[in-house]
Amino acid sequence: MTRRFTPGETVVRREIMHGEVWFGYAGVCVQDTDDLLATFVPPGTRFGFPASGTFPVGEHPYLLEGKQEWRGHGMLCLHFPGVDHAIFVFWTGPQREWNGWYVNLQDAPRRTAIGFDTLDHELDLNVPATTGQWEWKDVEAFARTGPARYPGRMAAIQAEGDRVAQLLEAGERWWDESWARWQPDPAWQPRPLPAGWDELAPTLP
Repeated sequence: MTRRFTPGETVVRREIMHGEVWFGYAGVCVQDTDDLLATFVPPGTRFGFPASGTFPVGEHPYLLEGKQEWRGHGMLCLHFPGVDHAIFVFWTGPQREWNGWYVNLQDAPRRTAIGFDTLDHELDLNVPATTGQWEWKDVEAFARTGPARYPGRMAAIQAEGDRVAQLLEAGERWWDESWARWQPDPAWQPRPLPAGWDELAPTLP
């Protein structure tokens, strides 16, 4: 039976690369239903990088770039079961103005005892609030890193991106646009990663 997270509960998002935990952070459950797992990453949330592993494609880019925590106004993430992308929602400026929709191509969420596992696919689509017109993101990075990171999967990842692009071009939205006006609970602070988060099969807390 699928475990459901309650609003305010910690949900750990981990990236699994070539059978190893590569990256992770702890978010906050906003909503968890049959159709949607919505999580929030509070500003100041620390990123987790496993201390050991073979890392055949290298360390996570955030670690190499020195990025240690999430900044800004936080990030709302909309995950759909069985779907190889998520919708990220950002805000900007002192008045916390909605900044647009970001379609993050990634593995469909695989539930774990502490949250879910996925893998970012590098290639993304951005829909800025200023224009409402979609645009590709990180095309060159996907072409450069994809063969090593996603062997045998690049065509499928590109096909998912193309499918999403066609929907966006047609003006479709398969998520509730009222999320642009969503406000986090001011009591929600950054969550620490639980002990053992970097073990491939985390145990129940």
